[in-house]
Amino acid sequence: MLITICAKHMELTEAVTKYIESKVGKLPRFFNGLQQLAVTIERAPRGFHVEIRSDVERHEDFVCNYRHNDLYACVDLAVDRSARQLSHYKDRVRHHHRY
Repeated sequence: MLITICAKHMELTEAVTKYIESKVGKLPRFFNGLQQLAVTIERAPRGFHVEIRSDVERHEDFVCNYRHNDLYACVDLAVDRSARQLSHYKDRVRHHHRY
């Protein structure tokens, strides 16, 4: 699975990159059909904005946005929201094929 990370209006440090890769790397656990993840970090006027775009087989991309004052908390909360989206979609797919 390909993970791309880009930053806007800030410098992307190695520590932040490793932290994001470790957190986002757990998302395929929630849905096997995950092909690519694109993470965009932006310094906003009041903190940070993180967007996670999940490319899934046979479905539109899932997009998750989160804003917070702390960068690491923002990444954690965005990953949680993205995991919830993927697990909800997995449940919908699983129950649809059951009938």
